[in-house]
Amino acid sequence: MVYVKWFVLLLFWTLFAAFLHYSLPKYDVVRIVNTHEERIDLDDWTRIFWSDPTAQSKRLMNRDVQFIQGVRGNGRTIVYRNEDTGWGWPPYFKFDTANLYTEANDLVSTKTDPQWVAVRYFGWRSIFFSIFPNAISITPVDGPEDKPFNWFSTLFLITFGGLFGYGYYRWRRFRRDRLSPAFDEVSDNFSAAGDAISRKRNRFQAWLDTWKTKK
Repeated sequence: MVYVKWFVLLLFWTLFAAFLHYSLPKYDVVRIVNTHEERIDLDDWTRIFWSDPTAQSKRLMNRDVQFIQGVRGNGRTIVYRNEDTGWGWPPYFKFDTANLYTEANDLVSTKTDPQWVAVRYFGWRSIFFSIFPNAISITPVDGPEDKPFNWFSTLFLITFGGLFGYGYYRWRRFRRDRLSPAFDEVSDNFSAAGDAISRKRNRFQAWLDTWKTKK
């Protein structure tokens, strides 16, 4: 039973960590090499990794999606999708897909004359499942090492850790001061009731044995 408990806890925190890693913003410093638009099928489980900002889009089995192609300073490639998040999750309230696409096109550069940009995004990149992170904003930077500090994610995780730690501390105190005494009292009451029943049963048995002897 202990192993099942730890397995459930490990599974829960692993899924929660994955959820945060997917949803929280991250930064890449890249050189934009191209932008394009492509028709994407949305007829399998990977649909959850594509935005559904409108009720109409939820009924579509495929749609046109804008992409931004980039190359990192180490030469590795990365492709971002450019979709509105609307009022959905994560709550980035992105409605400027067209503007961002225009900015990306304006910042396209070559290897000989690079223009480095910091792309703020959320999500994951999976070649096998054709999953792409969603670009939120693009900011020009001086070089491939000029990566912005991720203030939002850092402050969020510190705040969340503090609130969780405080909540856990208060729960431990509540369990120690309120629940444990209440459970102990209930256990004592059950024990006392069991002892009383046992004494009555013994007295009845003694009376029954006496009655049988007299007969």
